[in-house]
This record gives sequence, C-alpha cells and structure tokens, in this order.
Amino acid sequence: MKSFSILRFTVTVLVLLVSANNLKAQTFVYKPKDIKLYNIIAHEDSVMFDAFNSHNLEVLKKNFAKNVEFYNDGGGVSDYDTTIKNFEAMFKRNEITGLRRELVAGSLEVYPVPGFGAIEVGTHQFIHTENGKEEIGTMKFIQIWQYSKGEWKATRVVSIGH
Repeated sequence: MKSFSILRFTVTVLVLLVSANNLKAQTFVYKPKDIKLYNIIAHEDSVMFDAFNSHNLEVLKKNFAKNVEFYNDGGGVSDYDTTIKNFEAMFKRNEITGLRRELVAGSLEVYPVPGFGAIEVGTHQFIHTENGKEEIGTMKFIQIWQYSKGEWKATRVVSIGH
C-alpha cells in the first residue's frame, strides 16, 4: 500500500513537471524578423494614434489608403469615407471624455510582406471617462500597411474584441 502511494506521488510529480515544461514550450516570445521595418511600423502606428489622441482628423486621414477596408467586429466594414466619418463622429461624441488610445506594452508585432509592406498585430486600449469613471476597453488589432511612392498607408484594418 505504501509503495502505491509513492508511485502515485511520483506519477503526479512527473505529470506536473511535464505539464509545466509544455506550458513553457508554448510561451511565444516575439522577435522581429526585420528590426528596421519593426521600428518604421511602430513609428507609423504612433503617428496614427497621436493624431487619434489629439483628435486631429487631417493627420489621421493621411494614414489610410483611399482603398482602405476597415473591419470592426462591433461596427461592420467601412471604406475610406465611412472610416473618416466614423472618426469624426467619435471625436465629436468624445470632446470632453478624454478619449485616447494606448498601445499595450510588448504587444506590437510586425511581419514583412515582401513587395508590398507589412502586417502589424497588437493589443491596444481605448480609455475615456464616462459618468466620472475611467473606462478602459482592451482590443486586438491587425493593420496591413502598404509602402508606395515613399509613403506608408494602412490598407486593411481589423479591430476585434469589442
């Protein structure tokens, strides 16, 4: 009976060790394939969202390609004109709420798309004050950036987790 308890204990410890090792093996650590491209897209992201945070629609317009498709699991699909109108309406609704976007530290990933541009993946938070209380929504996003004529433009945006 005592040997059965020792065997059960040993098997339990082995299962826990293997499980812990598997968890460690499944941990994903992102490392950019192209650090220069990563830095460029991180900069483009900051330009886009500095404009968003300051509600500067004119600068924000320049970040999107005229053929942009914006997919939002909370609002559907929009083209360039609708996307800009949506931002304009959002800014008017949030003139005093302090609406801003913050990139979640360590979440940004950038992948090259040879001959086209890059894919940006990350998590961000949208923060505003509602009824005297700070509200934070955390969402994932994907942006497809095209490099053309010396400029980076977002051609596809996927915003999920609303």
